[in-house]
Amino acid sequence: MSLILPTKFRTKSMKLKLLFTIILFNNFSAFNQILTKEDSLSAGLVKSNSSTVISGYGNFRYSNNITKGVAQINLDRLVVFMGHKFTNKISFFSELEIEDAKITGGELGGEFALEQAFIKFDINRNNYISAGLFIPRLGIINENHLPTTFNGNDRPFVETFVIPSTWRELGVSYYGTSQKIPGLNYSLALVNGLNSSAFESGTGIREGRYEGRNASASCVAVTGALLYYRNHLRAQVSSYFGGSAGITKHEADSLQLNYGMFGTPVSLSEANIQYKNKGLTIKALCAFIDIMDASSINRAYANNSPEKIMGFYGEIGYNLLHKKPKSLTLFSRYENINMNLKIPENGILNEALNQQYIVSGLSFQPHAGVMIKIDYSYRMTGEINPLLIVNPYPQSQPFFKNQHFINLGLGYSF
Repeated sequence: MSLILPTKFRTKSMKLKLLFTIILFNNFSAFNQILTKEDSLSAGLVKSNSSTVISGYGNFRYSNNITKGVAQINLDRLVVFMGHKFTNKISFFSELEIEDAKITGGELGGEFALEQAFIKFDINRNNYISAGLFIPRLGIINENHLPTTFNGNDRPFVETFVIPSTWRELGVSYYGTSQKIPGLNYSLALVNGLNSSAFESGTGIREGRYEGRNASASCVAVTGALLYYRNHLRAQVSSYFGGSAGITKHEADSLQLNYGMFGTPVSLSEANIQYKNKGLTIKALCAFIDIMDASSINRAYANNSPEKIMGFYGEIGYNLLHKKPKSLTLFSRYENINMNLKIPENGILNEALNQQYIVSGLSFQPHAGVMIKIDYSYRMTGEINPLLIVNPYPQSQPFFKNQHFINLGLGYSF
């Protein structure tokens, strides 16, 4: 992608100002490249002699489940970024992330993983190629997931469960900008496919991501996006189509799965729009997943995969201090997710996966790169299917259709 964002869309994060330095070109040929507010993909390049940069981001959070009467405090993530400029046209970017502060063998939770590790090759001022472990342009949060760039302590749930952010895979991608239509940017990527044996009811395709670890190259995926900026408006459509049976032909035949580069396919489509003017911000996103061979996947792996998944959300916010360097944003977001929009004949319907969320709160930014957040979250679901209850109450916690949460957090980026 290669268009300089208007000032109102540029991030104020100290981190990004540092990151800009490692992709500067002495002849300023990169000034038309822009990218997103995330890491290496950003506009506003500044002049610097530095060739290596280290920065990072993270967040801490206190959460109180009022319904269950349980509170928890956690270091959600700590990410270290390292980038290096080899030449004026070749740069390296990487992110190393730890979640939940500590990883202990045999215990649930926690992750220590690479979030990105790719080399960027600039072709000219309007085009570049990235190769390695990178984040495709899908949705809003997938690329723009700094805790200082979104409201609320939780990332939008639609972009956690339907679009499994942060979704990164191995491959090669191309980014460019249209010379005929000002403001139109585009991207196209070829990455490894998914692992349908790891799909889970309730999280959709999320656990089927390889994320750079021993990824099967027997099946592949293509993903592309069109991103358009005009004045205060930002609009995007993107899609993904790829195989999910990266196994041998013999294994696929034995499991009665479609084999090949796009065998046992999965598709994802999304559209989003953002509007920002003075203190007002409006966001809306809709995403849809089609697991066409869900019946065959269920027969092979008994993982109760749905055939179709859908989610959408809308958010409105207003910065009460928009005329000052600091910001205090009052926001509210509504989300609707149906992880069982359509199930195959051999699937089991679980209405508890038909969910709605109302999230409202305040985001205070006392200084660029630091954000204090407080929000109230209300979750509504359908009834859980009794056939899926393994340990009924009182052996385990009862199921609540409606739950209330209070969250307080601190996010940073530099």
